[in-house]
Amino acid sequence: MTLQQLQYIVAVDDTGQFSRAARICHVTQPTLTTMVRKLEDELGMAIFDRRTLPVRPTPEGAALLDQARVVLREADQLKALVKEVRTGTAGTYRIGIIPTLAPYLLPLFLGRFADDHPQAHLNIDEQRTSRILEGLRAGQLDIGILAGPVHEPDLESITLFHEPFLAYLPAGHPLLKQRRIARKEVRRMPMWVLGEGHCLRDQALSICQQASSGGHENIRYSTGSIETLKRLVNSGSGMTLVPELSVGPEDRNVRRFMAPEPVREVVLLVRTPFVRRKALDALTKAIRSSIPQRLRLSANVSEVIPTGPY
Repeated sequence: MTLQQLQYIVAVDDTGQFSRAARICHVTQPTLTTMVRKLEDELGMAIFDRRTLPVRPTPEGAALLDQARVVLREADQLKALVKEVRTGTAGTYRIGIIPTLAPYLLPLFLGRFADDHPQAHLNIDEQRTSRILEGLRAGQLDIGILAGPVHEPDLESITLFHEPFLAYLPAGHPLLKQRRIARKEVRRMPMWVLGEGHCLRDQALSICQQASSGGHENIRYSTGSIETLKRLVNSGSGMTLVPELSVGPEDRNVRRFMAPEPVREVVLLVRTPFVRRKALDALTKAIRSSIPQRLRLSANVSEVIPTGPY
């Protein structure tokens, strides 16, 4: 049994076809088929049921494939560890980040990180939380940046900072006369929220408990853009909740909540074990040092609004 054979059977399982698996593995189909047959002969069992299309693993084969993926991941970790010893933070890192963080957090640290670590190549993709978790577990992503907390035994979570939620109100709203507002004052107000599947939607509803399209009963609107929600409120329709990084000092429509202030926990997530600690530490440091001082972990944390389930 070789790592190459394990790669071949995983590729067949992923694609459901020997021909496609051969293309992915950059070998001819007869070569791949022969190697899979040799492994089956060695183990004395059929890994795949070739009578189906797409090809499916046998019950015994399914158990073998689960372990093969573990072995291949661990082999990749060994290669990554050796690479880190030789090159430090150099290498390619696939990062998933949720859309409600990306446009506000990335501009704060990305340019400086690129300058400080020119040999580190970041491939960044905006994805919802569920896709990031799937990508980490499948080995398609190396790092996730999302809202926590995430308590999963196969994932390591590093808290980066806590970000308060603010009420975003239309111009002239009576609550704008107050410096801070109580949650009960907005709990039943008509509110714009993000579409299904966005963790910020769940967090907003846990604070205000009133999902509606700005109070318009004849409108159903799904969006993934905080900026769109703000523009709808600016038109005089309803209110919304926004994370603090999404507003600037020029925004006059926001009000902070009274203590305990609702916050979201922003975390960096990796699959365990993640051996390239130099790159992980460098990214963590770059993000923490880029955010406003009031959001750093040394500041008072009020009530973390949970996310999920996913």
